[in-house]
Amino acid sequence: ELRQNPGPRVARQEGAVYSREFKERTLADLAESGMTVAAFCRQPGRPSRQAVAGWLRLAERGALRVPEPEVRGCCEHAKHARYPEATKREAASLLRAGMRPADAARRLGVASASLVSAWARKARGCATMSPKGAVRMDEGSAARIGELEAELARERLANAALRELMRDPKAGDPASLSNSQKAELGERLRRGCGYRLRDLLPFLRISKSSYEYARAANERRARRAEAVAARAARAFEASGGTYGYRRVRASMAAGADGGEPMRASEREVRRAMREGGMAARSAAAPRRWSSYAGEPDERPANLPLRADGTHDFSAPAPDALLVTDVTEFKVAGGAKVYLSPVIDCFDGMPVSWSASRHPDSGLCDSSLAAWAARLPEGHAPAVVHSDGGGTYRSRSWKALCGERGLTRSMSRKGMCPDNARMEGFFGTLKSEFYIGTDWSGTAPEEFIAELDAYMRWYRDGRLKAFREGGRTVYDTIAGRRRRLGYAA
Repeated sequence: ELRQNPGPRVARQEGAVYSREFKERTLADLAESGMTVAAFCRQPGRPSRQAVAGWLRLAERGALRVPEPEVRGCCEHAKHARYPEATKREAASLLRAGMRPADAARRLGVASASLVSAWARKARGCATMSPKGAVRMDEGSAARIGELEAELARERLANAALRELMRDPKAGDPASLSNSQKAELGERLRRGCGYRLRDLLPFLRISKSSYEYARAANERRARRAEAVAARAARAFEASGGTYGYRRVRASMAAGADGGEPMRASEREVRRAMREGGMAARSAAAPRRWSSYAGEPDERPANLPLRADGTHDFSAPAPDALLVTDVTEFKVAGGAKVYLSPVIDCFDGMPVSWSASRHPDSGLCDSSLAAWAARLPEGHAPAVVHSDGGGTYRSRSWKALCGERGLTRSMSRKGMCPDNARMEGFFGTLKSEFYIGTDWSGTAPEEFIAELDAYMRWYRDGRLKAFREGGRTVYDTIAGRRRRLGYAA
């Protein structure tokens, strides 16, 4: 019984949803905010608490480089030593701005939140009590000081807002921000710097109702983006890193990755794959081996070749036009494995294949015989197209084609485009299965087993785009044949 969707061999590395730069920047923001991981991750647009906790463990092992944040008033406190006055003043200022004592203590490196609360109480007491013998300030001077303090607070808020905007290279002038961008900036200032909402609304020039509406919309978009990124990563990893955004999106919509069907726009999937560093394999391997063995006899006609020099590799029904060739793989110890598939031009299905350590006539004959044995009696004439290699001009190949009533077709000498349908399949096979994986430690027998699993997955589990009724439909080759009534 065929294995269901075994998938190609997965490269020996873990896929990632977030880039390394994003992880390091997030950890730097966490360190600068002084917040707990749970509180930090509740902010709109932040990753999940489990993800951030995992990144912290990576940073402890040295796998991520997190720059030391420059926090005003932060100190390195030795045991039994006094805290600097600058730290106490900054702690009192943070509490006046609305930050919790525990968050302020973590931000400034203070051992206890109770110390921060005590400093704040002492600062409030000093502000309301006049020192002994002091001269009372006149009302004009007190009003002027109040104005200067208010102006300083506004400038500090503007400075903090500009610092947050500088983190995003695409951010424009603060005055031209949309309501969504204002809400996102406001939440970062509230969580990271401790500013109160009533101070932010006049600065951002937005009403509270508009702010809350935009904040809720941002949270919904963030949850949606996180869900799409997780499903895209799941579909990408299930394909062994071979799917691009179109087939990832189709896999999500069909639930082929094992989850519930999920519809997502092309833009959402592309953004998730770009931010997660997911890119399908596209490397090409050089062709080193050739089966050409001279011109022992006259070549058969090149039937797919049109009069204008183009080719017609289409077929009206299964088993009408087939192409075949041999390709080479290098494995452990310099050993080589050769694959001879037979591809049906009706839908690209590999109807049979053989793999061996030797590219001889037995390899090619066995793959063709395996397909021909399944043809019913009285089947319509079929065309088998190949290149001019010696295995396709051997007596055994000619005899097999004659016994089964198959019409031979052959490419011209030195014209690879004459067998373009077969070369296209080999390109996909090498990109998705072979290139990008280290096979130097794989024995030929183990490689042949994994190659056979990939060929079965290509036929039964891999999504392919088909044009039906003027639209693109994604389906497996075997599934489409069953849907069209060509297979049980």
